[in-house]
Amino acid sequence: MTSPLHAAYYADHAVQQSVEIVENVRLARDTYRVRIHSPEIACRILPGQFLMLRLTGVNDPLIGRPLALYDTVLSSSGQPTAVDVVYLVKGKLTSRLWQLPPGHQLDVWGPLGNGFSHESSSDKHLIMVAGGIGQTPFFALAQEALGKKQYGDPTRIAPRASRITLCYGARTVDYLAGIDDFQRLGIDLRLATDDGSRGHHGFVTDLLQRVLKEGDDNARIVCCGPEPMMEAVASIAHQVGVPCQVSLETPMACGIGICFTCVAKIRQPDGVWDYKRTCVEGPVFDAEMVEW
Repeated sequence: MTSPLHAAYYADHAVQQSVEIVENVRLARDTYRVRIHSPEIACRILPGQFLMLRLTGVNDPLIGRPLALYDTVLSSSGQPTAVDVVYLVKGKLTSRLWQLPPGHQLDVWGPLGNGFSHESSSDKHLIMVAGGIGQTPFFALAQEALGKKQYGDPTRIAPRASRITLCYGARTVDYLAGIDDFQRLGIDLRLATDDGSRGHHGFVTDLLQRVLKEGDDNARIVCCGPEPMMEAVASIAHQVGVPCQVSLETPMACGIGICFTCVAKIRQPDGVWDYKRTCVEGPVFDAEMVEW
């Protein structure tokens, strides 16, 4: 059994630095993509990992905000030079962040967390289920699974997915962010909105059940979004016997495992649950192990 004191559980390899904003653009209602120049983080980060971001030179807000990798940006020679993260304007930090122009400095530390793991089999139907802002970690994951891009240092060799489906739900069409990016990848995109303004009028879990009924026996699910939605997805996956990983959105303060504000109840191999820190033992967990 891996020792909980093993260095892999901590942010030993994270980079902390002041970086420059390259772009800060609107994607949807209250939703923005900020691009930061950081070759050191860009060359290391994996799909599902995140960075902590803090406004430079201010003490209010004091703590940083965790933001998942959306994508990396490559130079003309193919080297990772910048990182894209997508955020929803909600709270003091992001209410200020969206107003910052290119050239402004931010404090960041990362890459953090464990990211998504891959199955050994390559012939898989990858089903990504997202709610709210939960689609953000899936753009890099989809590119990796399609063989369009590689991440990490050393570069991670990921098995190819034979098919990728994104089931993405939001309150209304105005909040659907980044769908053009996913469409450019050529993946199967299924949309749902609470008010029926685009796609299915109802829950994103309705779309998941439809996809599963199409009879693909070689599927796996990854999920990110509001906790009730993830719990429902985990239950559906359990009922049909499909492996499922969830990326928890537990509020974080430090991002490096010190403060214990982001703990989640995770079942151990003996069936007894224990508190695990989402920022270092997660944010990605086997859905079967989460005590919802």
